[in-house]
Amino acid sequence: MRIVAAAETTYADPSALLKLYIRQPQSAEMSAWRTRAKGPLAVTHHGRVEIINGICLAAFRRYITAEGMNDALASFEEDFEDGRYAQADLLWRAALKRAGELSRKHTPALGCLSLDVLHVASALELELRNFVTFDRTQQRLAKAAGLKVIAL
Repeated sequence: MRIVAAAETTYADPSALLKLYIRQPQSAEMSAWRTRAKGPLAVTHHGRVEIINGICLAAFRRYITAEGMNDALASFEEDFEDGRYAQADLLWRAALKRAGELSRKHTPALGCLSLDVLHVASALELELRNFVTFDRTQQRLAKAAGLKVIAL
């Protein structure tokens, strides 16, 4: 039996959460995990913007219709209203400082992107223990930073 970390202790990368609203590779795996992981997931303000922008970008690229975009945006907001997400307040100065430290320590060896570093730093600053992402480099960074990566 697979052990599922509680949502309250888990940071999900916005690119992974986007798979719940836009059909992408790994959408089925993400949906199955989210069904098993009970409780609200913390989403930062920048994570919320990243998901909204991802949905809108999918419409721009014609991966979804305008109606599909509106439905996805409404579903995302409904998930906040229904308590599936909790708006996480993050001390930005601390998160950015931590991101800089992670970059200096790990990017030369791992080749991390700045937003990926910022999400790992956010998880650490929010004192979350688990991390969900499909990005291999971000998985390696999260592990190196002491987070448990949830394999989906």
